[in-house]
Amino acid sequence: MPAPTWDPAQYLRHADHRARPFTDLLARVPGPPTDSPRIADLGCGPGNVTTLLAERWPTARITGYDNSPEMLTRAEAHAGPTPGGGRLDFAHADVRTWAPEEPYDLIVSNATLQWIPRHAERFAEWTAGLKPGGTFAFQVPGNFGAPSHQLMRDLAHSARFKDRLADTLRHDDAVLAPETYLEKLADLGCTADVWETTYIHLLHGEDPVLDWVEGTGLRPVLTALADAPEARHDFLTAYRTALRQAYPTGPHGTPFPFRRIFAVAHRSR
Repeated sequence: MPAPTWDPAQYLRHADHRARPFTDLLARVPGPPTDSPRIADLGCGPGNVTTLLAERWPTARITGYDNSPEMLTRAEAHAGPTPGGGRLDFAHADVRTWAPEEPYDLIVSNATLQWIPRHAERFAEWTAGLKPGGTFAFQVPGNFGAPSHQLMRDLAHSARFKDRLADTLRHDDAVLAPETYLEKLADLGCTADVWETTYIHLLHGEDPVLDWVEGTGLRPVLTALADAPEARHDFLTAYRTALRQAYPTGPHGTPFPFRRIFAVAHRSR
């Protein structure tokens, strides 16, 4: 299957909700032990949350890495010197194979590793690329068993779509259990803090959950059906109907529970 084609504008339609977990992650990351820290953001997307790193550490030299040309084009608007004397840049890289080419004070990843099969196998190389006292921090969605994802998988495996979509979507093992992340990071000699949070996002507009997943989890389906408009229409119609039943609209909007898993690991000095 081809790699998903990303739509930065669609992704950013829920930018405030999507940025909150990254803000909560950074709140648990200590300041790097140097005055001009080196930071990598793996899977930076359109760069909007990478700018939060520059706000938190204004003297840092920060590089956001992504493999989507569409996302990197959007991110370039944020590139350049930062007001605190640091610098923010973006570069093409595949997180599946990316390795530190220099020591980093902080390697961070926001809602990206779920796209990387066996991503925990990369932790050893990434934590080895940290300076003594450096930090590796990430958050991933932990909602693959939620109706939004289960309904998508069920429909993709139905008789109508299985020939095209059966191998397209991530399964519910796309991320590990929090305690497994803790064990793997501790095995690498890191002091790790791992936790989970379920956000109840209150979404607005017509079919807001569909609008949300069209920017993220549904991208592989939209890419796979790009050359089959009738099948794409049929899939979206059936999925929209199922989502309306699973996530009914209330008097104040549509509540959308979203579980996320966080980890902050420190390399010993």
